[in-house]
Order: sequence, then C-alpha cells, then structure tokens
Amino acid sequence: MLDIKKIKENPDAVKAGLKAKEVDCDAVVDKILELDVQIRALKTSTETKTAQKNKLAKENGKLFGQKKGAEKRGEDTSALDAVIEQNKAESIALDAAIAGEAEALKTLSVEFRTAMLSLPNLPDGDLLPGGKENNEPLRYVGKKPEFDFEPQHHVDLCTNLGLIDYERGVKLAGAGNWMYTGMGARLEWALLNYFIDTHTADGYDFILPPHMLEYQCGETAGQFPKFADEVYKIANPTDDRVHYMLPTAEAALASVYRDEILTEADLPKKFFAYTPCFRREAGSHRADERGMVRGHQFNKVEMFQFTTPETSDAAFDELVTKAEKLVENLGFHFRTVKLAAGDCSASMARTYDIEILIPSMDGYKEVSSVSNARDYQARRGNIRYRRADGKIDFVHTLNGSGLATSRIFPALVEQNQRADGSIVVPEVLRKYLGGLEIIEKK
Repeated sequence: MLDIKKIKENPDAVKAGLKAKEVDCDAVVDKILELDVQIRALKTSTETKTAQKNKLAKENGKLFGQKKGAEKRGEDTSALDAVIEQNKAESIALDAAIAGEAEALKTLSVEFRTAMLSLPNLPDGDLLPGGKENNEPLRYVGKKPEFDFEPQHHVDLCTNLGLIDYERGVKLAGAGNWMYTGMGARLEWALLNYFIDTHTADGYDFILPPHMLEYQCGETAGQFPKFADEVYKIANPTDDRVHYMLPTAEAALASVYRDEILTEADLPKKFFAYTPCFRREAGSHRADERGMVRGHQFNKVEMFQFTTPETSDAAFDELVTKAEKLVENLGFHFRTVKLAAGDCSASMARTYDIEILIPSMDGYKEVSSVSNARDYQARRGNIRYRRADGKIDFVHTLNGSGLATSRIFPALVEQNQRADGSIVVPEVLRKYLGGLEIIEKK
C-alpha cells in the first residue's frame, strides 16, 4: 500500500510513477484524494458534534445541581426544566447525527481502503519505464554450453533416464503436473538440500510455513485482491472462511510479523522457507515450454528479509549475490537482468531476475526473482518497528527465489547432458547422492 501522505503531497509524481509501470491509475488516485477530503471532513464534523454533545451533558450536569438546590429552597424550577429538556433533545439529535456520520465514515473508509489496495507499488526512480522490452541485462556469467552432438530435450532425457514420469503425473493431477521418480526424486531433493545448507550457512533462519493460508496473507503480500482468481482456493465446510494454497512462500513470510511492532535491534530478520508452490495458471502451454518449465505445482526455496529503510538497498544486493552464487556453483551459464518498471510485479519497487539458459528453448528462463517491496507490504500488513529514538516506522520487505527447481532441473539436465544420453551431476550435489557423478540409464 502506498503512503497517503506521498499521494497527497505530489499526486502527479505518483501518477507518473504508476504510468512507468504501464498502469493508468489517474482516476483511482483522484478518487483517493476525494475520499480523503470527505473522510477528514466527516471526522471533523463528528468531533465537533461530539464536543457539542459533551458540552450539553456538562451543562445539564450543572443545571441538575441548580435544580436540586432550587427544589430544596422551594423555588420554581420550570425554567431550569425547560433548558434541561431542550439540551436533552439536542443531545438526542446529535447522537443520531453522529451515528449517521459513523455509518457514512465506515462506508467511505472501506471504499478508501479498497482504492488504496488497488494501487501497485511505485517503481524505483532508476528503472526504465515500460515492459519487458526495456529490461536490461546487467551481466552474463559462465560459459554458454556447446555440444558436438545433437542435444536432447529435457523431457526426452528425463524420460529415458527414468527421472520424471510425465504421463502418470498427468494421470494423477491433470495437465501441467509431473511426478519425480527414482534418481529424479533424489536429484530434486539434492537441489533442495543444497539450497537449504547454503542459506543456513549464511545465517538465515529456516522456516516451514503452512501451505494453506488465509486471505489476509495474500492481501499483505500484494497478491490480493487483484490476483485472487489465480490461486487454488479451499472452502471450509464448517464456516465461511476461505483458505488458499500458497503460490509462493513469500505470501506466508510477508505476514509473519503482521500487526506487530519490532525493535530496531531485531532487524534485519533473515528467513528462508521451503514449500511446494501452487499456481492455478501454469502458463501458455507453448510447444517450447513442454515438460517442467511451467506447472501447477513446483518446489521452491524462498529467501525473505525484514529490514530498516536505510539498509534495504544493501539487503537487496545481498539477496541478488546469494541467488547468483547458487546458480553459479551449479556450473550454469546465466545472466542477471534488471527489470523495467512495467515488468516488475504489482507489489515490487524493483526486481532483478536471474535467468538461466535452457538449450532446447534457445533462450533464457527466470529461475530467481529478487525484489524489494520497500514499505509497500509493511503498510498493507501494518508491520512496524520502533527506532532507537522511540519513533515508530514501517519496515522494508524483500524476497528472492533461492531457488525454484522447476527450471533449474531441466536446465541442469540439458546443460549437463552427454552424447550417450547420460547426465553429469554438478559437483555441489554429489555429496547428497552418495558421491554419484554420472546419471546413466539403467
């Protein structure tokens, strides 16, 4: 959620920033400003009426005292009674007006929050405007693989080596699903163990979050309400709550400290989580994306940090370096790309993608996105911290894939294939496979 103060101070700059993200929110920004004026006017009116009501109550308290004294002296109290009754009538009218304004304020506040939640995050000022056509490759790492034979597609390699059973995966769960078997399952688990061991050594805390989340987790992460139809929802038969299967561990980790106030000494908080991820929309199903490149369920290790605003840029660089090192140590050729404003997700201010070469696709595919949300998610989830001087501020949140396996696996198989159809196991994974160096057909 954006800072309303920033919107009010410079609405034109906010509109321009959102247009750089290829989103036209001018009408929404104008509506937010209009609602803000109405809400503040209503609050002022309610406060005024409440003060008048309190004044009348205080005045009637004095009048009751005067009436009691007059009655003791045997004096006529009709004039005092008339004023008291008039004050009571005015108080009743004020009560009704205050109640009406409270209902109006409730309605306007819901409308205001809905409008605020619909605005994407502002992109950082150094990002190019526009979509993916303006993405900037920053660096290329590793040697591009070359073959002196006709390389095979990962689907054929995995099938011939008995690593993946695609047909039975579809039989069990439908298109966009697969099933790891035998050495394929062990290789997948070796990748996850490699990621886990690396993050643990770097001082990150390991978390295994729930896979079913409540709606507010998606709202805090910035996925809801806009992308609420792209997740798998689970209705509860005993009440009206709706859970959903997490599309990424970020959705859970972003809410760990929701509605809490940390201390500056607590920060940064560095987490990583392993989860399967569930996506209702699995992709385009193009011929060059057959196999594991896009699917409804895949495994991923997610990195996440809560930081102060002053340290979030350094945290971003740290996450990018970590993701790059994971890929580099697997022996892959890859590139790091700075996304243009319009290619960043709605909740992120900046994103770098680590893209790996998958030979059969003759192109690069993202295996890690490292992003800085600034205080956007923290405002949605009311996640704050108390500075050393006592001032309370919003934290910054950052996340990065560390890594997702659904593209690492096919890239590993294709980049490491040999002419006889066998696969060379990356050195960093061999200890998880009992020292195995080559995966051959049985």
